[in-house]
Amino acid sequence: MAKSVAEIRAELTAPGQLFEMEPVEIGGVPIRAWKNAPPTLRAVLDLSAFHGDKTFIVYEDERISFRDHYRMAATFAHRLVDGYGIRKGDRVAIAMRNYPEWLIGFWGAAVAGAIVVPLNAWWTGPELEYGIRDAGARVLVVDEERARSLRPYEDLGLEAVLVARAQHPLHERETAFAEVLGEIDPDVVPPDVALAPEDDATIFYTSGTTGFPKGALGTHRNICTNVMSLAFGAFYAAARKADVEGGGGPDLAAMASGASEQAVLLSVPLFHVTGCHAIMLGSISFGGKLVIMHKWDPERALELIERERITTIGGVPAMVWQLLESPSFAETDLSSVTSIGYGGAPAPPELVRRIEELFPGRTPTNGWGMTETSSTAASNNGIDYLAKPESCGPPLPINDVRIVDEEGNDLPVGQAGELWVRGPNVVKGYWNKPEATAETFLPGGWLRTGDIARLDEDGFITITDRAKDMIIRGGENVYSAEVEAALFEHPAVTDAAVFGIPHDVLGEEVGAVVQLKEGATVTVEELQRHCRDRLAAFKVPVRIWFWDGELPRNPAGKVRKRDLRDELLAADS
Repeated sequence: MAKSVAEIRAELTAPGQLFEMEPVEIGGVPIRAWKNAPPTLRAVLDLSAFHGDKTFIVYEDERISFRDHYRMAATFAHRLVDGYGIRKGDRVAIAMRNYPEWLIGFWGAAVAGAIVVPLNAWWTGPELEYGIRDAGARVLVVDEERARSLRPYEDLGLEAVLVARAQHPLHERETAFAEVLGEIDPDVVPPDVALAPEDDATIFYTSGTTGFPKGALGTHRNICTNVMSLAFGAFYAAARKADVEGGGGPDLAAMASGASEQAVLLSVPLFHVTGCHAIMLGSISFGGKLVIMHKWDPERALELIERERITTIGGVPAMVWQLLESPSFAETDLSSVTSIGYGGAPAPPELVRRIEELFPGRTPTNGWGMTETSSTAASNNGIDYLAKPESCGPPLPINDVRIVDEEGNDLPVGQAGELWVRGPNVVKGYWNKPEATAETFLPGGWLRTGDIARLDEDGFITITDRAKDMIIRGGENVYSAEVEAALFEHPAVTDAAVFGIPHDVLGEEVGAVVQLKEGATVTVEELQRHCRDRLAAFKVPVRIWFWDGELPRNPAGKVRKRDLRDELLAADS
């Protein structure tokens, strides 16, 4: 008789096992943590050097081994400490698309003791300026495109702007990243900076309900928790399949040591926790080859899967859809693919069916997490996912969850309410935003996620809606208030409401309805151009409707967005 989900999880986390847990106290709250998780990012980088000449990074025709990446990261750490006076707790920002220098900058800053601040490369100049000033960054590592967008800002408080891969002359305030890195000593090791699990490590920005992004302040424990969480998902899926289908169990030693040949396609941005905490951190920890895409293109992705013998693909569901729909799909050798993982947005059942059909025997994995949970907090793997494709799985063994009503009272199994999460992956709070922190991070270590969910009798979570006024466009979070704030800045607009409209590939796109001031005129294109000057492109409404009279509101004065959306979409159909 097959074992239950709980029985297999109990075996994997038993005392003496790789996924044993231990009690720790964080902020006065006792929680469970992975006993064998690396304590800091320095420990992760040090262990990566043992993979030696094995290929770590592939970008176009460039290849960087684990050993060379270690040397470059260690060298950059020394440049920060010795050349720019970076000390523990100083902020080093990174603003660039996916390049190898992103990783070198990240790891070098982390082992120098700095707080790494990845900024969204899709942000406009004003948005990047806000992030740099808000974080109080002292050094910025940037690509040429982002450097150009920041040149109009005279005083950002930066001591250095280090530009990677510049193709044109640099501004007088800028220095080439390669020049700073300089000659690499083959025997270099990172500077001697004492780091501890609860030390601050990262600030990842998430869209803000007030129109301003909030910096989620994560510790070394927060991000390093993912090393074991990702491994647990893979081990659990393999053990569950062996138990249900029979045959030999998983080769745990090969999976843990990195001896198994893994190659991951990085198709999402490194400046998000999915790309950084899940994909990049998993690759460097377990000896996987990380094949970097500068930007997403399904045709190029198929070429790389075949050329690099990619074993793991994923991203957000929209990307998997685009691969399956590509005219080159049937002609591409995809036999190397063993794992298909995605998150960031709900996956339609039809996608699961197509994956089963086109990748027989290679079941997908879905999961749930957010910036504030340092990526993964729940995962649905293998056989379980086929049985419950609508669910994002049970919480990780280290995470506690609650489903509560509006008063914070626990709800019974099967009833929907707000999802609260607690665990060693939950960040400390929002950088320099005490009010927002107090609203979201509650006593007892609980994080209010803003997601509406229910639990079933097996402890599996199903996300049913969002309490926050948020749109998820292809895995990118867009808060309505941020777009509304931009629309309100237009002199012709007197009222506005922003909401998500369905899209087959992206899940949702941004839609808006506006009320114009009496006598004012403006076109849709003008409003979109106005938004594009203030917001990243993915936040700009693709549909804008004009509304005669006042927007409909409930007794509390809030716009009835769902009713508006449904009425407008129905009128268009």
